[in-house]
Amino acid sequence: MGRMTTRQPVLRLRAGRAARRPDSLAVEEPLMVRVGGEAVTLTMRTPGHDFDLIAGWLVSEGSVAVPGDIVTMRMCKDEDNTVEVSLAPAAVPPRPRAFATSSACGVCGADSIEAVRTAMRWPVAGDDTQSDVGILSGLPDLLRSEQKLFDRTGGLHAAGLFTATGQPLVVREDVGRHNAVDKVVGSALRAGLLPLRGHVLQVSGRASFELVHKAAAAGIPVMAAVSAPSSLAVELAEDCGITLLGFVRGGGMNVYTHQERVRVGPIPRQRELT
Repeated sequence: MGRMTTRQPVLRLRAGRAARRPDSLAVEEPLMVRVGGEAVTLTMRTPGHDFDLIAGWLVSEGSVAVPGDIVTMRMCKDEDNTVEVSLAPAAVPPRPRAFATSSACGVCGADSIEAVRTAMRWPVAGDDTQSDVGILSGLPDLLRSEQKLFDRTGGLHAAGLFTATGQPLVVREDVGRHNAVDKVVGSALRAGLLPLRGHVLQVSGRASFELVHKAAAAGIPVMAAVSAPSSLAVELAEDCGITLLGFVRGGGMNVYTHQERVRVGPIPRQRELT
């Protein structure tokens, strides 16, 4: 496993003062994935939990569903940052990507929204999971407390998987928000936990279409983001039956879809201005 952080000398300017000092940076390196000897994708990621990353990506591609679908994963000894994957006969080989996936985008290779939706093998619309608003509003702080690399670099996204009662199961960090989610889902797959009914996915940034897709592909009924969702993310969450929360911070949140999963107490009636 490569280094997750590196040190770089910088000129620090603060309050009219200048000082030279080393600064910690999050490492971003390519990772080539081969399945059955064929290169299928090249993604930019922060080294660490690479097997989780690949397993989660294969889930979102609709290739695997249980741990046994992945026979082996190994780092290639003759090529840096390359992983060779062997799938079981019942697994569906992923479609090769014709270009690299950056740390900012995870579904650019999809031919259409409909093609992405076909990867969702576990419907979540019937999941009757409910969680208290107080628990959900506290998840960003729980996630932040586990962001050890962010404390050192300030340059990493995070994703965390929680139970509906707020118990953390796994937290992963990466320069790419979609990579962080893949690492979480991949960890759950390898532990035999999929589909993730009754769980909540909390992410540190915004809620994009690709992240909602990854939640749906893993059977996660509730997804929460610290920042805003995109219009397409809301549309996909509504269609898939996912409860999508945005602006989860400061004790509040916006519930964009499937509000029935969020338990709230009595809401004071807003007083009209006169």
